[in-house]
Amino acid sequence: MRESAGWWEKGLASPWGRGAAAVAAGALPALAFPAPAVWWLAYVALVPWILLARSARTNRRAALDGWLGGAGFILAVHHWLLPSLHVFILVLAALLGLLWAPWGLLVRALLHGTPGARRCAASLVLVPSCWLMVELVRSWEYLGGPWGLLGASQWQVPPALRLASVGGVWLLSLLIVAVNTTLAVLVALPRARVPAAAGLVVCAVGGTAVWLWAPVPRAAGSVRIGVVQPGEVVGAPARIARGEALTRSLAGRGVRLVVWGESSVSRDLTRSPATAARLAALSRDVGADLLVNVDGRHAGQPGIYKSSVLVGPHGATGHRYDKMRLVPFGEYIPLRSVLGWATHVGKAADQNRMRGTRQVLMPVGPAGGLRVGPLVCFESAFPDMSRQLVRDGAQLLVAQSSTSTFQDSWAPAQHASLAALRAAETWRPMTHATLTGVSAVYGPRGEPVGGRLGTERGAAAVYDVPLAEGTSPYVRLGDWALYGAMAALGAYAVVTGARALRSRRGVRSPGRDH
Repeated sequence: MRESAGWWEKGLASPWGRGAAAVAAGALPALAFPAPAVWWLAYVALVPWILLARSARTNRRAALDGWLGGAGFILAVHHWLLPSLHVFILVLAALLGLLWAPWGLLVRALLHGTPGARRCAASLVLVPSCWLMVELVRSWEYLGGPWGLLGASQWQVPPALRLASVGGVWLLSLLIVAVNTTLAVLVALPRARVPAAAGLVVCAVGGTAVWLWAPVPRAAGSVRIGVVQPGEVVGAPARIARGEALTRSLAGRGVRLVVWGESSVSRDLTRSPATAARLAALSRDVGADLLVNVDGRHAGQPGIYKSSVLVGPHGATGHRYDKMRLVPFGEYIPLRSVLGWATHVGKAADQNRMRGTRQVLMPVGPAGGLRVGPLVCFESAFPDMSRQLVRDGAQLLVAQSSTSTFQDSWAPAQHASLAALRAAETWRPMTHATLTGVSAVYGPRGEPVGGRLGTERGAAAVYDVPLAEGTSPYVRLGDWALYGAMAALGAYAVVTGARALRSRRGVRSPGRDH
């Protein structure tokens, strides 16, 4: 039987046409993320890209297909940054897209031509493993952080959230790429149907087994939380006044904690006693602690910090968390002396924010019985930070955010969706509170609690948040999916290197015999 050959196999005559196809193929998975949220597309969206890299005539072309596809992926998932970064986003996409060049090479090495069953079977493990390494490297905070990890597209799928509790978002990415690779093999290599079908069966049976039999958190009561979303209000004084008014509407509703969004207070409370007194009075009126977020200079410390500050009826409680992981260009400019020109072409940070040094747990209430783990904005994208807070004893995770710069884009919905994954991974509920939407709350299995506050609203909402006990497998075992992928790629490198060495010796040995 002849192998099936689509237009991608026959090749695109023009290098420019093939390059455009690679960019488009790389961009396709972005539709699986909010706002489109076509989650099922993630399981087939990589197939055109894989087939394109597989059909490359040379290794150089396969690497280029990987690079251009990666650039397309970054541009599509982060397109909402264009108004802020302008042309600089093209530079970033081109640089980050390079991370997919080795992935394109590996796809060609394993699937080019007419590979045997063993090579096809190996591809079902190695291609997803290499993709995971790309996600790991680009998750470094200085490269932009783990925004748009492929597994994050499954935030609203209960079986996928159960998988996240076992292996984190990394396990979801691994599964998605494995399914895509299997489908690509089925399309392009009919002779390899047996290992491909076996791969699909393994993915289906493994996912189903985890969904049915993986442990689940134990219910541990609930806590009533208030979320205040002022909406689009111009100016710091008007914003805090609006926050006060909305918070007072929660009086008598039995809330234990009221959460405000990022940069909801513009001055450090120790430098503004009047603001501290207003917030303390507000806490007394409502009968709940307030978790506000200060964007300002701390007394006695240089620079500007973004800090979560807990305020009780007697004022600031002394519990403060300074944001540790900052948004590149949004909150600081890497190598400002070289890249400072970015402030002239976009909305890059005019001065660098300062970094905190440690994560903090905050005891809430008169007896401090509720332990809250705060994160600030971008930090909710990092699975290791929420995992560490839960290991330290957090019962409730809270992310304070502001996406007002990107109000009419996909960014608010994408950001809010991350809270569902962090909740499912850690078995701890998570509150995502913003200034202008989207604000949302998720239970310990990643399930939505109550309704979301969209970008069109300014409101205060009350949520009865279910608490949970127990330690999820992901919190206990950590990033085992990443380590497994590293081990698989390491074994492949050893085997490939040994074969190359034997081949080289075989070529040289006849010369020594003469």
